[in-house]
Amino acid sequence: MITAERIALLIKDAPAWALADLAAPREGLRVAAQLEVARHVYHGFFQPPTAEATQMPLPW
Repeated sequence: MITAERIALLIKDAPAWALADLAAPREGLRVAAQLEVARHVYHGFFQPPTAEATQMPLPW
């Protein structure tokens, strides 16, 4: 489910360079940062879970 809270958590977990560059003085850096944050949020909603995330850990 897409909620404002989920979007906020995904933005918070975006790569630090992208979050910092959202306020960069150069437009090119800002655009790249916007795209990276958008990709991160998009994948957070629509990318299937990885096998590692669903794999049970070994007992030893």
